[in-house]
Amino acid sequence: MNQTTPHPFTLAALILAGIAAPLLFPAYTNQVAVLWLMIVFASTWDILGGQMGYNSLGNIFFFGAGMYTSAVVQIGLFYDVGMYTSGARTTHIVFTTAQYFTGLAIGTVAAGIAAAVLALVTSWIVFGLRGPYFAIGTLGVAVAGAELMASWEWVGAAAGISMPVFPGAPEVQKLFFYFLLFDLAVVVLIFLRWLYSTNFGLAINAIRDDEEKAEAMGLYTRRYKRVAWSISAFFLGIAGAIFGNMTGFIEPRDIAFPTTTFNIFMILMVLLGGKGTFWGPVVGAVVFQIIKEVTWTYFLGWQFVALGLLIVIIVVYFQQGIVGWLMEKYPARFGIRVAPKDENQYARPLALAPHPEGAE
Repeated sequence: MNQTTPHPFTLAALILAGIAAPLLFPAYTNQVAVLWLMIVFASTWDILGGQMGYNSLGNIFFFGAGMYTSAVVQIGLFYDVGMYTSGARTTHIVFTTAQYFTGLAIGTVAAGIAAAVLALVTSWIVFGLRGPYFAIGTLGVAVAGAELMASWEWVGAAAGISMPVFPGAPEVQKLFFYFLLFDLAVVVLIFLRWLYSTNFGLAINAIRDDEEKAEAMGLYTRRYKRVAWSISAFFLGIAGAIFGNMTGFIEPRDIAFPTTTFNIFMILMVLLGGKGTFWGPVVGAVVFQIIKEVTWTYFLGWQFVALGLLIVIIVVYFQQGIVGWLMEKYPARFGIRVAPKDENQYARPLALAPHPEGAE
């Protein structure tokens, strides 16, 4: 038995649960859709933060970049973007059904590609840093992205952008974007399961364990870091495009580049579930989403206090996360072989060796 043996069965159960959720709990379709978004957040953050050991505080930059890229493409294919986002515009603009879905499809692909390209560009700067300097540098990229969009009049500046209206009933819209986020999360998990089983997965783990030794052994660590950063950015860009259309409105600081909410959530979910484990981000996302929905619903006004307490508990008392703790407690169930203890293996050396202090 190896560590990946239960993955197909667990993935199948997850897919079945995702298909059944909107049918069994139609009133919570949007909440469960956000859960799939959270799984994408956590899983993509763990590529660098858990598997490679580079703790980024700026992954939300690619989410927002994808959101704005999609909006510009969707609008720009049929209308002038500057006119559409102008505060002085009085003309009511309507997108046909064909225009909407064509723009959404092209915009979503463009969002992923644009985010990956931005990751390659920023990698020349941020991967010259390590440790806390890398974390602060990536946070600076996210903050800069939010401020740039908030001052760029052509894309609506701080007033934001109203996205094209979905050409269908509200219930159909809910299901449509639910399954888009669900499909994205499943694709991310399947892709990462394959990626971590390849030599690429071994290489980024080697960077996490000791980057200097990995370089000495001939690994082009900078190349692996750029590719990992770009993979994470690609999926986050697509997630931003879908979520921007799902909300119907884009605003730079609170929706596209929410550094104090989604940006913190993706890190917290990974820590809660277990860094550097395949299922840790998924488990952390599910548990966190439940806690968030409960506190945001029944303890409104105290939700950030609960969030702060959760962070303290995880960092101080539960650093290995849920899955990490389970792997330590029940290693055999995760395919981890533990060498059996031989009661006599220490007996012979100890009998022959002199007492440390020379006593009989």
